[in-house]
Amino acid sequence: MSTTETRDRLVEFRRDLHRHPEPAWCEFYTTGRIVEECERIGVDALHVGPDALAPEERTGVPDADELERWQERAREAGAREDVLEATAGGHTGVVAELHRGDGPTVALRVDIDALPQVEADDEDHLPAREGFRSENEGAMHACGHDGHATIGIGVLEAIAESDFEGTLKVFFQPAEELIGGGKAMAESGHLDDVDALLAVHLGLDHPTGEVVAGVDGFLAVKHLDATFTGESSHAGGHPEEGRNAILALATATQNLYAIPRHDDGPTRINVGEIEGGTASNIVAEEAHLVGEVRGRTTELKDYMFEHARRIVENAAEMHDCEVSFEPGGEAPSATSDDDLRELVAEVAGGVDGVDSILDRDDLGGSEDATYLMQEVQERGGTAAYVGVGTDHPGGHHTAYFDVDERSLGIGVALLTETVLRID
Repeated sequence: MSTTETRDRLVEFRRDLHRHPEPAWCEFYTTGRIVEECERIGVDALHVGPDALAPEERTGVPDADELERWQERAREAGAREDVLEATAGGHTGVVAELHRGDGPTVALRVDIDALPQVEADDEDHLPAREGFRSENEGAMHACGHDGHATIGIGVLEAIAESDFEGTLKVFFQPAEELIGGGKAMAESGHLDDVDALLAVHLGLDHPTGEVVAGVDGFLAVKHLDATFTGESSHAGGHPEEGRNAILALATATQNLYAIPRHDDGPTRINVGEIEGGTASNIVAEEAHLVGEVRGRTTELKDYMFEHARRIVENAAEMHDCEVSFEPGGEAPSATSDDDLRELVAEVAGGVDGVDSILDRDDLGGSEDATYLMQEVQERGGTAAYVGVGTDHPGGHHTAYFDVDERSLGIGVALLTETVLRID
């Protein structure tokens, strides 16, 4: 197949995924399309559904009704029934393997989920102008995961057609945006024999043509979910009979931002969602918040979480309410190994379209690829998180986000040659 045909195929696949964005654990159509491409390539092993991950380690899985709605959307979009059956219950994701004799076992991790974001629909937005804007209103590939999945397919195909000796495993991971799928894939057993792991992300505020050989500075993260329960009453007639859950939530929210900083490194706290109450004249019986804590290290993340738990519980007690405090998804910190990072930088120097190479850069955010990186590193292997620049209008997680499709070919070439040179 010519270079032009390969590029056109990758662009077509990426735009198909962009039209059908699906949030965490609802990537039914996406999983089906990945399976179809893997079968076209002719992989030697294909793990789908519960076989691709450790189901008990999934976090943030939607309720049955929500999963069923997204599964029906995928069916209406043309998803295969055998894949829908295999992924029922939110068991999305794929692990594809190529076996090419003796040699190293190399893994590539890409994520596949979308965000709950309404996509721009005006002519200034390329997907709207070119006809591949989201057809699932309220969901959008606003972080480039459609491009990541495409790069995974491109590397599989390129390695299948090469003289590679060894085993390549590509992990198409669900639920990254919820920090919900990394641990489930890391503990699936598919990493047990992996010698080196690469993870990749497009953009990250780096332009097309720039490569970051090893992204570091991951903040460990943990989500939290708190529901305050009080007692309703008439706010005008009998306010003293109520126990105001909204007051408890407000007290908790304000004081969460007062957690002391730490001299071991950066920490973060955010309350991103609050809801509660039923009417202006009713003392609220229930209120709910969703938030997260982060830290430069896993220990700092734990420091923030324990402070958050104490604040939430004391805020409830102050206002004579009960609270259920539930931890959500979490991910540790991680660091790219020097040997693998240096190899990526060396390879990048020979890739067409690369005009700038950064040895390393701090992400300043969080990623559950760190679970997979840590799993490989703890078994004696190496891991690196690679940044492939892409010009993107607006920031990540915004309505106008898009990727420069030239970066797809750069990512495929960079990662393919790196895989070929790992020994």
